[in-house]
Amino acid sequence: MPTSFPILLVDDDADVADLLNRIAVTDFPEAVFLHVDSFAQAASYLDNLEGRGPRLVLLDVNLRTGLTGLDFLTLIREHPQGRLVPVVMLSSSQLDTDIHEALNRGASLFTQKPFTYVEWRQYVQNMRLYWYETVTTPNPKFMKGNTP
Repeated sequence: MPTSFPILLVDDDADVADLLNRIAVTDFPEAVFLHVDSFAQAASYLDNLEGRGPRLVLLDVNLRTGLTGLDFLTLIREHPQGRLVPVVMLSSSQLDTDIHEALNRGASLFTQKPFTYVEWRQYVQNMRLYWYETVTTPNPKFMKGNTP
């Protein structure tokens, strides 16, 4: 298994990033979260990525500025290497339309954001068990400026 497991977190709530990083110290120490908070930042990250990229993307549906997480999902699924990376929607939305739209656009899973610290810890533990210990995720090599 790799010594680090990079995860791109696209969420406009900085508290989510802080919480995931604090929990990961003990419950998923291999995780390295790179947090961006908008479609524009996520698209720029993807366009400027060179070398090994994230092994997983956690993506919120609703981003407060401009385009949405669903728009980024479409972008990453059109990217030659990005389309290989599993994308888990991590959202407070419970709308069937959001769930169906995310899955239709190529999300690997749709998950609800936990509410309590205990639920967040369980989420991170489950994420480690599944994405790090159980499945084999691709490790594509990105080339700068390769965004469609």
